[in-house]
Amino acid sequence: MTYRFSFGPWNIHEGADPFGPPVRQSYEFGEKLAAYRELGFEGVQFHDDDIVPDIAGKSHAQVMKRAGEVRRMLEGHGLVTEIVAPRLWESPDTIDGAFTSNDPGERLQAIERSKRTIDIAREMGTNNVVLWLAREGTYIREAKNPVDAIHYLIEAINLLLEYDASIRLLIEPKPNEPMDHAYVPTIGHALSLAYRTTDPDRVGGLIESAHCILAGLDPSDEMGYALALGKLWSVHLNDQNGLKYDQDKAFGSDNLRRAFNQVRVLVENGYGSNGEFIGLDVKAMRTQPRALSFKHLANSRAMFLRLVDKVHTYDKEKERRFIAARDYEGLDEFVLDHLLGR
Repeated sequence: MTYRFSFGPWNIHEGADPFGPPVRQSYEFGEKLAAYRELGFEGVQFHDDDIVPDIAGKSHAQVMKRAGEVRRMLEGHGLVTEIVAPRLWESPDTIDGAFTSNDPGERLQAIERSKRTIDIAREMGTNNVVLWLAREGTYIREAKNPVDAIHYLIEAINLLLEYDASIRLLIEPKPNEPMDHAYVPTIGHALSLAYRTTDPDRVGGLIESAHCILAGLDPSDEMGYALALGKLWSVHLNDQNGLKYDQDKAFGSDNLRRAFNQVRVLVENGYGSNGEFIGLDVKAMRTQPRALSFKHLANSRAMFLRLVDKVHTYDKEKERRFIAARDYEGLDEFVLDHLLGR
C-alpha cells in the first residue's frame, strides 16, 4: 500500500514551549507549503485561522475569498487539505469552554464559528472537520455540571451535522491540558458521544498518540477500539515521555515498541485503504537550528515506513506458536529481537 502523509503548518515552528519563548525565525506560510512535497507529504492539516488569519474580524465573503486563494496555493504545490478544525480554545470569549461554557451566548459563538469552519472546509475541498475539545472541561469540579456539559456537546454536534449534510466530524480526545480535566478524555468517550448524535455515521475519531499516553493508555489499543467500530478516520502520530505536558516528540523517538504496535494495528486493519492519511503532529526540538527544523517531520515519516516493513516481515506463525504455548516470555523476546533486527 502507498501511504499518504500529512502535517499542519504549526509543526514547522519557532521553538516556543510552555516554558520559553520562540528561539527560531518564522518561515512564511508559502515557504512551509513548498517544503511539503520535498519532505514526502501530500496532505495539509489546518485550523480555520491558519487558512484565514484574523478570522474573527473578517466577513463571510472575505473568509471564503481567502480560503479559495489558499486552496489554489495548495493546488500549485500538488497538495490537498486533509482536515480543518475551528480554533475555539484561544478566544477570550471561550476561556470557560466553547461548547460547554456556562454562558449560552459563548456556546452560540462557538457553534457559529464552527459553522464557518465547515464553510471553509467545503471551499478547501475536504469534508473532514476536527473537533479538538480543548477547553471543554473544568478547572475545578464544582464550576460546571458534567451532565449538562455532555448534553451541550451533543447539541452542538447535532447542529453542525444539520448545517451541512456532507460534513464528517472527527472528535480528537485528550485527557487534560489546558484544562485540569476534560469531558472527552479518550476515544471511548468520543465515540459514545457519536452514537448519541442524530447521524452517528458522520461522527468519528482522530487519535493522537501522545493524548493516549497522557491518559495512561496505549495508543495501539485506542486505535484498535476505533478501528473495530469503523471510526478511526485520522491519526496524529508522535511520541511522549510519560504523563508530562503534550511533548509531540518525533514518532518512535521515545518508545520504539509502542510505535511498532501502532503501525501494526493500522497496517493489519487496512487503515489508509480508503484514503485516510498518516497524520503527524510533531514538534522539532527547541535546540534545532532553523535550517534543521524540518528533520523531525522527515524522521517521523521514515520511521513509520520502516516500521511498516517490520510489520510485513514479522513472523506471525512464530507468534501464533508462542501464544498457543502461552509462552509470553518467549513472545516478548521474539518481538524485541525482531525490532533489533536479529
